[in-house]
Amino acid sequence: MPSSRRTFLAGGAAAGVGLAVAGGLPSLAQASPGRPHSPVKGGPVPFPPLVDDPKGILALPEGFSYTVVTRTGVTRLDRGQGVTPADHDGMAVYDAGQGRYTLIQNHEIDPGAEFGVPHVKGTVYDAGAVDAGGCTVIKTDRAGRNLGEFVALSGTISNCAGGPTPWGTWLTCEETEDRAGDEWEEGDRSGVYQKDHGYVFEVWADGSADPKPIKCLGRYSHEALAVDKDRTNIYLSEDADGPNGLFYRWSAPRGVKLGPGVLTRLAPNAGVLAAMQIIMDDGSVLPDVAYLTSAQLGRPFPVRWIEVPDRDARHKSVREQFADGQVTRGRKFEGVWSTDEGVYVVNSYAWEDGDLPADAAPHDGMVWFYNFRNQTIQLVTYFPHQTASEEGTPVKYNDLTFDGPDNVSVTPWGSLVLAEDGTGASHVLSATPGGPTYAIARNQLNDSEFCGPTFTADGRVLFVNMQDPGLTLAITGPWEKYLG
Repeated sequence: MPSSRRTFLAGGAAAGVGLAVAGGLPSLAQASPGRPHSPVKGGPVPFPPLVDDPKGILALPEGFSYTVVTRTGVTRLDRGQGVTPADHDGMAVYDAGQGRYTLIQNHEIDPGAEFGVPHVKGTVYDAGAVDAGGCTVIKTDRAGRNLGEFVALSGTISNCAGGPTPWGTWLTCEETEDRAGDEWEEGDRSGVYQKDHGYVFEVWADGSADPKPIKCLGRYSHEALAVDKDRTNIYLSEDADGPNGLFYRWSAPRGVKLGPGVLTRLAPNAGVLAAMQIIMDDGSVLPDVAYLTSAQLGRPFPVRWIEVPDRDARHKSVREQFADGQVTRGRKFEGVWSTDEGVYVVNSYAWEDGDLPADAAPHDGMVWFYNFRNQTIQLVTYFPHQTASEEGTPVKYNDLTFDGPDNVSVTPWGSLVLAEDGTGASHVLSATPGGPTYAIARNQLNDSEFCGPTFTADGRVLFVNMQDPGLTLAITGPWEKYLG
């Protein structure tokens, strides 16, 4: 999520106008997360303007309110484990019954942090990754009360996003390629990694976790992932550059259906990990997603998948194992979310030198939909690039122009929620494939990104993280009026 090239605008707004289109999108389905439906006739009801927060934390539309569930360094972990770690990131919510919920939350932290995830016996992957990333489990309710938090996974690095599974667990992703023997240094602290990093790990909603990497899903800068409804394929994104990252599909071995603990028991070379190729009319492979623009909104392009030669990247990073033009690359492949019909995947932006081929079109964000049955991908939301992103010039309409979409999730009513990680003001956005994009929250505290937006299945609460200073927020209000 954090982008190495992110620019902050003093008092400025994010640049980019949201465009969206329908076509080949999911049809009407049961209203529950992961089963989106087409927009209702006439389109969504616009959200009211955002109202500044007297506390200076979160601007929301009239009729909505929020509660702070956890705060880095302030709220305390259970069992004497310390305080809430920093850098809240990807997150999932699970119904715990009787109006209560369980959150599983990533912490995107490198070793040596002031508020790293503490090593707790039974949760540690790499003892050399001290005060680094991991996952915590949070107990809360519809009012956003903090009913407890504890460590589920520690000794991992830069746990960025990931994805919930159909069987009720959380797959957390390390956004790194650090190797055993690499040294780390933070301030006056230093250490050496004892194990390779860049893997996916499974965490259970009760907080139990086997700190064992799922090596069959590859070792690279993992961002997010989603499991298909048949439990036989996983779609994964890579946030990387030099060269740009890839979008992957892992297919289970014949006869294997995924479920609790199955992935950790598979051999490192089990199944097939393959990278996406978007196929053009002449049969060639599109070299980079930035060649497509709003002119292709809604147009389905055929997709093929090419197998990764060495998924553990023993001698060369996975994305470097393909020649340019052999796969479809993209700057900042980010959020991924699965539905019954397909999977959404996001590219945050590409406009600086090195972000995209010299003859491609700069953009401030793309949302794609890959159709399982048709094996096609189409652009469904597009934020055109505006020079305010480069020049540091505040845009006039702070809550109408957006950039840097990052995490994505599907609401119980079938629309999308996007978290911004761009320049200037950061928003939580409501986006309808085939319709407009609205601001539903704005970070009024600073210019930190939002992370991990996720609705409860009953549609009562939207949980979202503000990465810095590390807040978990529970937002309530008349969601169905605007999303239903």
